Amino acid sequence: MATAKKAPAAKAPTTQAAAAPAPSAAAPAAKAAPKAAATKVAAPKVSAPAPAAADAPAKRTPNAAFMKPMTPSAALAAVIGSKPMPRTEVTKKVWEYIKKHKLQDPANKRMINADAKLQPIFVKPQVSMFEMTKLISTQLS
Repeated sequence: MATAKKAPAAKAPTTQAAAAPAPSAAAPAAKAAPKAAATKVAAPKVSAPAPAAADAPAKRTPNAAFMKPMTPSAALAAVIGSKPMPRTEVTKKVWEYIKKHKLQDPANKRMINADAKLQPIFVKPQVSMFEMTKLISTQLS
């Protein structure tokens, strides 16, 4: 509210110099006008970044390397299936398997415990979720 009063005060000298011959009855209307103007000025500032943010995702196109269907190895095919699919889908399927079989470490959710099917892929009994993607990519061709 304080900034709204300061902004019209800064504009007031130029407005009063031009509006000095105006009758005093217009003064209450002039006080209401800056408030309305301040409201109008504030609304575009808030909404202006929103369209720019909405345009940015629309311009982005998916990377063709991620969308290229890849054939999983025999060990990975036991978990997700043998038909070729993009890397993004492979990761989603592995996460579905992990969540379905409750393989996330309860104490540290970043760690994945390998079961009999994931052991040949992970090579270790436990891997981090970041390491998992790297290990899965070695199983794709």
